[in-house]
Amino acid sequence: MAETLGAAPVRVLIVDDQPLVRGGFRMLVDSQPDLTVVGDLDDGAAAVEAVRTAAPEQCPDVILMDVRMPRMDGIAATREILRLRPEVRIIVLTTFDLDEYALEGIQAGASGFLLKDARPEELLDAIRTVARGDAVIAPSTTRRLLSHLVSGGFESPGRHSPDRLSADVAAETSRTGPGGTTPPEESRGLGAAHAPGPGAPQTRAGCVDGGAPAQDPWQDPRLGTLTAREREVFELIGEGCSNGEIMQRLFLSEPTVKTHVSHILSKLQARDRVQAVVIAYETGVVLPG
Repeated sequence: MAETLGAAPVRVLIVDDQPLVRGGFRMLVDSQPDLTVVGDLDDGAAAVEAVRTAAPEQCPDVILMDVRMPRMDGIAATREILRLRPEVRIIVLTTFDLDEYALEGIQAGASGFLLKDARPEELLDAIRTVARGDAVIAPSTTRRLLSHLVSGGFESPGRHSPDRLSADVAAETSRTGPGGTTPPEESRGLGAAHAPGPGAPQTRAGCVDGGAPAQDPWQDPRLGTLTAREREVFELIGEGCSNGEIMQRLFLSEPTVKTHVSHILSKLQARDRVQAVVIAYETGVVLPG
């Protein structure tokens, strides 16, 4: 990705307790003209302090955050950093493909979740995606995560109950405001992870369960202010469609789609696109498939 003329590089902070991992990430990120590493730390508490004391022009735009670290883990650090600096975007990284990490990361306000064995270009694309104000989750995790959210999974002791996720999101976004811009269709964000295909999630339009009438999800108060066109766009966001795919299916221009997505995020008080997808699953607009 070529650096935009006159644009400052995206500032990246790396937080991981393994020196080799930090070094590898630093080399990769610093090899890109549009990205720059502003520091690497080995602990979540150190990351919180760094963000707390950073001058505005030195504060990271994006943080690559490990989950398991001494003193303060990545989830707790994410929550505290976003309390201090809501504009910071955080990608949670882990070697463990465990859905509860992604769930807790979303609840804490993280804009991304990736495995450490992701390809280098996936990590770089993820940084650029969240820097634009959108969200990214490992494709191998997303479908299972959302299915568990609507089926009541992950209620283990010490963890947030999934049925409280909407309340947590609303509380978080009332402080932070809705997400910013939406990614282009070639982004490796959530839309790319969920492009419709065989086994894609179903929407509630029509009947389900062999012809039984579906309960109307639009009665959910969270969706009450969406216009008819915004409902159409929201369904496609929930299915995982990119902006380009929404353009093709609804015969809309790119600026019009971006405007609709921005309005939807604002009305739902969703920090970014991934939280809009969660709401689509929770309300039944999209059925886990």
